Amino acid sequence: MYRKSWKIIIAAALWLAAGVLVNTLSPSVSAQTAKQAPNAAEPPTAQAFIPESKSTSTFKSAVPAKTVYLTFDDGPSRLTANVLDILDKYQVKATFFVLGQQAQRSPELIRQIAEGGHALGNHTYDHDYDKLYHNFSDFWGQIKQTEEILRGITGNRPQWIRAPGGTYGHFDQTYFDLLAQAGYKVFDWDVDSGDSERKGVPVSEIIKKATDTGGLNQIVLLMHDGSGHDNTVKALPQIIEYYKNKGFAFAAIGPDTKPVQSPVSKHLPQGRPAPSKAWIAEHIAPNAALFNRKLLPLEVSAGGVQTVLAAGEYEWQGGHFLVPVRALIERLGGTAMWDPNKRRAKIEWGEGELLLVPESGAVLRGGEGFQGWQGRPADEGTLMRMTSGTIWISLRGLLDGLGHSVQEVNKTEAQWEVKAS
Repeated sequence: MYRKSWKIIIAAALWLAAGVLVNTLSPSVSAQTAKQAPNAAEPPTAQAFIPESKSTSTFKSAVPAKTVYLTFDDGPSRLTANVLDILDKYQVKATFFVLGQQAQRSPELIRQIAEGGHALGNHTYDHDYDKLYHNFSDFWGQIKQTEEILRGITGNRPQWIRAPGGTYGHFDQTYFDLLAQAGYKVFDWDVDSGDSERKGVPVSEIIKKATDTGGLNQIVLLMHDGSGHDNTVKALPQIIEYYKNKGFAFAAIGPDTKPVQSPVSKHLPQGRPAPSKAWIAEHIAPNAALFNRKLLPLEVSAGGVQTVLAAGEYEWQGGHFLVPVRALIERLGGTAMWDPNKRRAKIEWGEGELLLVPESGAVLRGGEGFQGWQGRPADEGTLMRMTSGTIWISLRGLLDGLGHSVQEVNKTEAQWEVKAS
């Protein structure tokens, strides 16, 4: 018995000595450990890490151990300004999942949200369940419509989406998969304040449900700042004070926030049409480029006007920048009119006019109206195509055709720059 014990002790000593020797001779991590360690050159997508000091390889999470993400749906409304005042008083950041319809009515509140350091999320255009959950393409249409409204107001596209009513009972796996492939992050919630369960929910009930954390340390809290939620505004100071007293930090949803998502319901309606492969190829994959931070935006300066196309809003093909005609021209202050009968577009900007015929590839300058056009051909080799109702054309050809010759093309660390007369 004692002999066996000594053998065990000696073996253990040899094993420890070997470990010390290996650590002394090989300070680098093993191959298996290296695969698990975060890549210093490429920050992890799910969570950011910060080294404690230059002399150690120990990492700690950049997200506080206890964090609450206050989120507000259905705005902006007359109540949103009050919510922003309270958040400012307590120096708290939050996330607003806004409706495109409401954003159009109150763009100044959208700007106030963004300028206050809060996050903006996409809550579709009109919150109509019958439209949104009949098929994915209708949901997609409302997301893109709201996205363009917010981009027009703030210059940025929201990457975060919240489904009206939440995903449970509404999303099938197709919704989740295609939105993820398109570069979006879908957020449900951990804690529901219950402020939308019925009309006139008492302040005390909202506070009680909003602070029922179930022991969670990372919380996405659902509230509403749409019309009729006056009691949510009244409850908000006490909700904030509760979490502050419990040691929670407050944050707006960001790239490193882990999405909260409900499981797919087993009782969804049958027969919901799925998008075709062709539709997915045209809409989903190209959309992901909008949120690819490795791609550079394209700044266009011409005629004394400047605008920016985000990465993914333009293409690089055969040595040319290809741009969506209507989107660029309208941002520059011009107009683009489509004749559905003759299937051609008339572009007007300043004193320049162009007639585009996508099917034949014809690009004509000058002239009066669609009838009896007397323009002359633009430069040969101007690239143009029509995809899903959008005309794409080479940027140089478009600008030259409108009388603004390209003077410079530069690339900085932050963006591409095209400067024309």
